[in-house]
Amino acid sequence: MMNEKIGVIGVGNMGGAILSGALESGTVAKENVYVYDINPAMMEKAADWGVNLAANDEEVCEKADIILLAVKPQNAAEALGMCKKALDGKAMMSIVAGVTVERLQNMIDGTPRILRLLPNTPAMVYEGAFAVCSDNDFTEQEFECALSIYKSIGVVELIPEHLIDAACALNGGGPAFVAMFIEAMADGGVKQGLPRATAYRLAAQTCLGTAKMILDKNLHPGQIKDMVTSPGGTTIEGCEKLEVAGMRGAVIECINAAAEKSRKL
Repeated sequence: MMNEKIGVIGVGNMGGAILSGALESGTVAKENVYVYDINPAMMEKAADWGVNLAANDEEVCEKADIILLAVKPQNAAEALGMCKKALDGKAMMSIVAGVTVERLQNMIDGTPRILRLLPNTPAMVYEGAFAVCSDNDFTEQEFECALSIYKSIGVVELIPEHLIDAACALNGGGPAFVAMFIEAMADGGVKQGLPRATAYRLAAQTCLGTAKMILDKNLHPGQIKDMVTSPGGTTIEGCEKLEVAGMRGAVIECINAAAEKSRKL
Protein backbone atom coordinates (compact mmCIF):
# COMPACT_ATOMS: atom_id res chain seq x y z
CA MET A 1 0.00 0.00 0.00
CA MET A 2 1.35 3.40 -0.98
CA ASN A 3 1.84 6.15 1.58
CA GLU A 4 1.30 9.04 -0.83
CA LYS A 5 -1.89 11.06 -0.49
CA ILE A 6 -4.06 10.84 -3.61
CA GLY A 7 -6.44 13.54 -4.80
CA VAL A 8 -9.25 13.00 -7.30
CA ILE A 9 -10.98 15.83 -9.16
CA GLY A 10 -14.08 14.31 -10.71
CA VAL A 11 -15.49 10.99 -9.47
CA GLY A 12 -17.88 10.17 -12.28
CA ASN A 13 -17.85 6.85 -14.14
CA MET A 14 -14.15 6.83 -14.99
CA GLY A 15 -12.69 8.69 -12.02
CA GLY A 16 -14.93 6.70 -9.70
CA ALA A 17 -13.94 3.40 -11.30
CA ILE A 18 -10.26 4.14 -10.90
CA LEU A 19 -10.67 5.25 -7.31
CA SER A 20 -12.91 2.37 -6.25
CA GLY A 21 -10.53 -0.12 -7.84
CA ALA A 22 -7.52 1.38 -6.09
CA LEU A 23 -9.37 1.26 -2.76
CA GLU A 24 -10.72 -2.28 -3.21
CA SER A 25 -7.33 -3.63 -4.22
CA GLY A 26 -5.71 -2.05 -1.16
CA THR A 27 -3.34 0.00 -3.31
CA VAL A 28 -4.39 3.20 -1.53
CA ALA A 29 -5.92 3.74 1.89
CA LYS A 30 -9.20 5.64 2.11
CA GLU A 31 -7.79 8.00 4.75
CA ASN A 32 -5.13 9.07 2.22
CA VAL A 33 -7.65 10.05 -0.46
CA TYR A 34 -9.19 13.50 -1.02
CA VAL A 35 -11.92 14.02 -3.61
CA TYR A 36 -14.08 16.74 -5.06
CA ASP A 37 -16.84 16.70 -7.67
CA ILE A 38 -19.22 19.50 -8.57
CA ASN A 39 -22.04 16.93 -8.66
CA PRO A 40 -23.43 16.34 -5.12
CA ALA A 41 -24.49 12.80 -6.08
CA MET A 42 -20.89 11.92 -6.92
CA MET A 43 -19.76 13.33 -3.58
CA GLU A 44 -22.32 11.14 -1.82
CA LYS A 45 -20.92 8.13 -3.66
CA ALA A 46 -17.40 9.06 -2.56
CA ALA A 47 -18.59 9.51 1.02
CA ASP A 48 -19.81 5.91 1.02
CA TRP A 49 -16.24 4.82 0.26
CA GLY A 50 -15.02 6.58 3.40
CA VAL A 51 -12.59 8.95 1.67
CA ASN A 52 -12.01 12.58 2.61
CA LEU A 53 -14.39 15.04 0.94
CA ALA A 54 -12.78 18.33 -0.02
CA ALA A 55 -14.61 21.64 -0.28
CA ASN A 56 -13.24 22.38 -3.75
CA ASP A 57 -10.55 21.53 -6.29
CA GLU A 58 -8.01 23.77 -4.58
CA GLU A 59 -8.28 21.84 -1.32
CA VAL A 60 -7.80 18.53 -3.14
CA CYS A 61 -4.54 19.83 -4.59
CA GLU A 62 -3.37 21.29 -1.26
CA LYS A 63 -3.93 18.02 0.63
CA ALA A 64 -2.74 15.49 -1.98
CA ASP A 65 0.69 14.56 -3.31
CA ILE A 66 -0.60 13.09 -6.59
CA ILE A 67 -3.81 14.38 -8.18
CA LEU A 68 -6.00 12.61 -10.74
CA LEU A 69 -7.84 14.97 -13.09
CA ALA A 70 -10.90 13.03 -14.28
CA VAL A 71 -13.25 15.61 -15.77
CA LYS A 72 -14.79 16.00 -19.22
CA PRO A 73 -12.63 17.86 -21.78
CA GLN A 74 -14.98 20.83 -21.87
CA ASN A 75 -14.71 21.20 -18.08
CA ALA A 76 -10.93 20.91 -17.80
CA ALA A 77 -10.09 24.63 -17.95
CA GLU A 78 -12.70 25.50 -15.32
CA ALA A 79 -11.60 22.69 -12.99
CA LEU A 80 -7.93 23.60 -13.27
CA GLY A 81 -8.72 27.27 -12.77
CA MET A 82 -10.37 26.37 -9.46
CA CYS A 83 -7.09 24.78 -8.33
CA LYS A 84 -5.43 28.23 -8.38
CA LYS A 85 -1.75 27.91 -7.36
CA ALA A 86 -2.24 24.70 -5.38
CA LEU A 87 -1.07 22.51 -8.29
CA ASP A 88 2.33 24.21 -8.50
CA GLY A 89 5.06 21.64 -7.90
CA LYS A 90 2.57 18.78 -7.53
CA ALA A 91 2.16 15.63 -9.63
CA MET A 92 -1.01 15.46 -11.73
CA MET A 93 -2.39 12.54 -13.71
CA SER A 94 -4.82 13.48 -16.49
CA ILE A 95 -7.35 11.21 -18.19
CA VAL A 96 -8.90 14.15 -20.07
CA ALA A 97 -9.35 12.99 -23.67
CA GLY A 98 -7.92 15.15 -26.43
CA VAL A 99 -6.12 17.64 -24.17
CA THR A 100 -2.34 17.53 -24.51
CA VAL A 101 0.16 18.07 -21.72
CA GLU A 102 1.08 21.41 -23.30
CA ARG A 103 -2.54 22.59 -23.27
CA LEU A 104 -2.98 21.41 -19.69
CA GLN A 105 0.08 23.39 -18.61
CA ASN A 106 -1.40 26.51 -20.19
CA MET A 107 -4.56 26.09 -18.08
CA ILE A 108 -2.68 25.83 -14.79
CA ASP A 109 -1.44 28.59 -12.49
CA GLY A 110 1.95 27.08 -11.72
CA THR A 111 4.10 24.25 -13.01
CA PRO A 112 3.04 20.77 -11.95
CA ARG A 113 4.52 17.52 -13.22
CA ILE A 114 1.99 15.91 -15.58
CA LEU A 115 1.35 12.30 -16.55
CA ARG A 116 -1.23 11.80 -19.28
CA LEU A 117 -3.02 8.50 -19.73
CA LEU A 118 -6.01 7.01 -21.50
CA PRO A 119 -8.20 4.57 -19.50
CA ASN A 120 -11.38 2.76 -20.44
CA THR A 121 -14.64 1.87 -18.72
CA PRO A 122 -13.90 -1.86 -18.06
CA ALA A 123 -11.85 -0.49 -15.16
CA MET A 124 -15.26 -0.52 -13.44
CA VAL A 125 -14.96 -4.32 -13.25
CA TYR A 126 -11.16 -4.28 -12.75
CA GLU A 127 -10.45 -5.23 -16.37
CA GLY A 128 -9.33 -1.84 -17.64
CA ALA A 129 -6.88 -1.16 -20.46
CA PHE A 130 -4.65 1.83 -19.66
CA ALA A 131 -2.40 3.56 -22.18
CA VAL A 132 0.08 5.54 -20.05
CA CYS A 133 2.43 8.13 -21.54
CA SER A 134 6.04 7.09 -21.14
CA ASP A 135 7.26 10.64 -21.86
CA ASN A 136 6.37 12.40 -18.64
CA ASP A 137 8.18 14.38 -15.94
CA PHE A 138 6.98 12.44 -12.88
CA THR A 139 9.65 11.41 -10.43
CA GLU A 140 10.50 7.71 -10.45
CA GLN A 141 8.56 7.18 -7.21
CA GLU A 142 5.52 9.10 -8.46
CA PHE A 143 5.51 7.10 -11.69
CA GLU A 144 5.68 3.81 -9.78
CA CYS A 145 2.77 4.94 -7.59
CA ALA A 146 0.73 5.82 -10.65
CA LEU A 147 1.45 2.50 -12.34
CA SER A 148 0.54 0.56 -9.20
CA ILE A 149 -2.90 2.19 -9.18
CA TYR A 150 -3.68 1.26 -12.77
CA LYS A 151 -2.14 -2.20 -12.63
CA SER A 152 -4.47 -2.97 -9.73
CA ILE A 153 -7.52 -2.57 -12.00
CA GLY A 154 -6.32 -3.62 -15.43
CA VAL A 155 -3.54 -3.85 -17.99
CA VAL A 156 -1.02 -1.03 -18.52
CA GLU A 157 0.76 -0.27 -21.79
CA LEU A 158 3.39 2.50 -21.99
CA ILE A 159 3.24 4.67 -25.10
CA PRO A 160 4.64 8.10 -26.14
CA GLU A 161 2.14 10.97 -25.97
CA HIS A 162 1.98 11.36 -29.74
CA LEU A 163 0.20 7.96 -29.87
CA ILE A 164 -2.42 8.82 -27.25
CA ASP A 165 -5.04 9.68 -29.91
CA ALA A 166 -4.65 6.18 -31.33
CA ALA A 167 -5.19 4.78 -27.83
CA CYS A 168 -8.23 7.03 -27.41
CA ALA A 169 -9.74 5.38 -30.48
CA LEU A 170 -8.67 1.82 -29.68
CA ASN A 171 -9.06 1.21 -25.96
CA GLY A 172 -10.98 4.38 -25.14
CA GLY A 173 -13.76 3.88 -27.68
CA GLY A 174 -13.22 0.14 -27.93
CA PRO A 175 -15.83 -0.85 -25.32
CA ALA A 176 -18.52 0.76 -27.48
CA PHE A 177 -17.31 -1.03 -30.61
CA VAL A 178 -17.05 -4.39 -28.84
CA ALA A 179 -20.51 -3.88 -27.29
CA MET A 180 -21.94 -3.23 -30.76
CA PHE A 181 -20.36 -6.47 -32.00
CA ILE A 182 -21.76 -8.40 -29.03
CA GLU A 183 -25.19 -6.89 -29.66
CA ALA A 184 -25.02 -7.84 -33.33
CA MET A 185 -23.95 -11.41 -32.49
CA ALA A 186 -26.83 -11.68 -30.04
CA ASP A 187 -29.26 -10.33 -32.64
CA GLY A 188 -28.12 -13.09 -34.97
CA GLY A 189 -28.72 -15.64 -32.25
CA VAL A 190 -32.18 -14.25 -31.58
CA LYS A 191 -32.99 -14.42 -35.30
CA GLN A 192 -32.08 -18.11 -35.13
CA GLY A 193 -34.41 -18.67 -32.17
CA LEU A 194 -32.30 -18.15 -29.05
CA PRO A 195 -33.91 -16.25 -26.15
CA ARG A 196 -32.56 -12.66 -25.95
CA ALA A 197 -30.98 -13.03 -22.47
CA THR A 198 -29.33 -16.30 -23.48
CA ALA A 199 -27.98 -14.79 -26.67
CA TYR A 200 -26.45 -11.82 -24.81
CA ARG A 201 -24.79 -14.08 -22.24
CA LEU A 202 -23.38 -16.46 -24.84
CA ALA A 203 -22.10 -13.61 -27.03
CA ALA A 204 -20.55 -11.67 -24.15
CA GLN A 205 -18.90 -14.73 -22.60
CA THR A 206 -17.56 -15.76 -26.01
CA CYS A 207 -15.87 -12.37 -26.42
CA LEU A 208 -14.55 -12.47 -22.86
CA GLY A 209 -13.17 -15.98 -23.24
CA THR A 210 -11.60 -15.24 -26.61
CA ALA A 211 -9.86 -12.17 -25.18
CA LYS A 212 -8.49 -14.25 -22.29
CA MET A 213 -7.10 -16.81 -24.74
CA ILE A 214 -5.19 -14.00 -26.48
CA LEU A 215 -3.92 -12.47 -23.23
CA ASP A 216 -3.40 -15.50 -21.00
CA LYS A 217 -2.29 -18.06 -23.59
CA ASN A 218 -0.48 -15.55 -25.84
CA LEU A 219 -2.37 -16.86 -28.86
CA HIS A 220 -2.50 -14.83 -32.07
CA PRO A 221 -6.08 -13.95 -33.11
CA GLY A 222 -5.46 -15.81 -36.35
CA GLN A 223 -4.61 -18.97 -34.41
CA ILE A 224 -7.91 -18.82 -32.56
CA LYS A 225 -9.79 -18.35 -35.83
CA ASP A 226 -7.99 -21.34 -37.35
CA MET A 227 -8.76 -23.48 -34.29
CA VAL A 228 -12.50 -22.99 -34.89
CA THR A 229 -12.75 -23.00 -38.69
CA SER A 230 -13.06 -26.63 -39.83
CA PRO A 231 -12.85 -27.37 -43.57
CA GLY A 232 -16.27 -26.93 -45.13
CA GLY A 233 -17.77 -26.17 -41.71
CA THR A 234 -20.20 -23.66 -40.28
CA THR A 235 -17.64 -21.17 -38.96
CA ILE A 236 -15.77 -20.68 -42.23
CA GLU A 237 -19.15 -20.06 -43.85
CA GLY A 238 -19.72 -17.22 -41.40
CA CYS A 239 -16.16 -15.91 -41.83
CA GLU A 240 -16.75 -15.61 -45.57
CA LYS A 241 -19.83 -13.44 -44.97
CA LEU A 242 -17.84 -11.14 -42.67
CA GLU A 243 -15.10 -10.77 -45.28
CA VAL A 244 -17.59 -10.07 -48.08
CA ALA A 245 -19.28 -7.44 -45.88
CA GLY A 246 -15.91 -5.77 -45.30
CA MET A 247 -15.79 -6.20 -41.52
CA ARG A 248 -12.00 -5.78 -41.23
CA GLY A 249 -11.94 -2.64 -43.35
CA ALA A 250 -14.91 -1.18 -41.46
CA VAL A 251 -13.22 -1.74 -38.10
CA ILE A 252 -9.96 -0.19 -39.30
CA GLU A 253 -11.84 2.85 -40.62
CA CYS A 254 -13.70 3.04 -37.31
CA ILE A 255 -10.42 3.34 -35.38
CA ASN A 256 -9.02 5.81 -37.93
CA ALA A 257 -12.08 8.06 -37.66
CA ALA A 258 -12.10 8.01 -33.86
CA ALA A 259 -8.38 8.81 -33.70
CA GLU A 260 -8.77 11.75 -36.10
CA LYS A 261 -11.64 13.09 -34.00
CA SER A 262 -9.45 12.85 -30.89
CA ARG A 263 -6.75 14.91 -32.61
CA LYS A 264 -9.30 17.62 -33.41
CA LEU A 265 -10.70 17.93 -29.88
